[in-house]
Amino acid sequence: MDAFYASVEQLDNPELRGLPIAVGGNEVRGVISAASYEARKFGVRSAMPGKLAIKRCPELIFVKPRFERYKEVSNMIRSVFYEYTDLVEPLALDEAFLDVTINKKGMKSASLIAEEIRNKIYQKTGLTASAGISSNKFIAKIASDYNKPNGQKTINPSEIESFIEQLEIKKFFGVGQKTADKMYHLGIFTGYDLKQKSLEFLEEHFGNSAQHYYNISRGIHNSAVQANRIPKSIAAERTFETNLTSEIFLKDKLFFIAEELEFRLKKRGISGKTITLKIKYSDFSVQTRSETLPYFISNKDLIFDTSLKLLYQEKLRESVRLIGVSVTNLNNQESKPKLIQLRFNF
Repeated sequence: MDAFYASVEQLDNPELRGLPIAVGGNEVRGVISAASYEARKFGVRSAMPGKLAIKRCPELIFVKPRFERYKEVSNMIRSVFYEYTDLVEPLALDEAFLDVTINKKGMKSASLIAEEIRNKIYQKTGLTASAGISSNKFIAKIASDYNKPNGQKTINPSEIESFIEQLEIKKFFGVGQKTADKMYHLGIFTGYDLKQKSLEFLEEHFGNSAQHYYNISRGIHNSAVQANRIPKSIAAERTFETNLTSEIFLKDKLFFIAEELEFRLKKRGISGKTITLKIKYSDFSVQTRSETLPYFISNKDLIFDTSLKLLYQEKLRESVRLIGVSVTNLNNQESKPKLIQLRFNF
């Protein structure tokens, strides 16, 4: 979806249309969840502190997020997906992968399916969507950003090699700013540059991620669309109105987070062994501390006790603006499906 949260707000509130808006955060603190295209022209982006956003765009309007409304619209959008295929892998409320190799409409063109889906979404919700079409998830994801907003791009199998070679490394799906900076220092600026590096070289500099980078530089990505995506972690966190300076003040916040985690875990019927405490300081630096237990837990008291132990593990560096807890090493792991390469007309 195109600027989903912001677009929903402009849809529901006509007075906001055409104006630069940010969902979440405020002028003093907090982080932006989404920015309208009018705000993006000023360099306002999601995950940006509200304090910085207002400097870039003094006319920016902050809107409180309404996640229940976003979920409602998301469900309407997904209902359109399921008219074409049951192989839908949601990534978030506003994004999903679809495998339309075999589709319910019997259509022979993935590009025409994408165009039809986008039109139906607009008719049903009044919102625009963009799409990327290709032979694997990695290429399709990159393609989906090319003609935003309200557009689509198809990359045929014969075009993948040249497309990847010309692609800036910062546009690779999964390559964040830190990894991009590291690649720049190694002389890797495009997909072509990455392709020239041997697997041994990549292993030396990127460890376990080396094989992934080696493959994607060649357009290889064999991850299947998983209709029931298995979560690898369950997390909850809180950003504070004012920075907290003592573990004593954080203790109460941890208990509420543990309660929320218990609710989320029991809702899914899962539990986990590894508890990770995340602390974001006033300078936006992040520290994590983890402990793996010998048994699976989902109980709020056990989550709280373990989190509290991690909190007191060492002294806080400075005042804290956010604290979060995640549960990983879950008991919901299943054997991976067998992957089959399929052919499809574009």
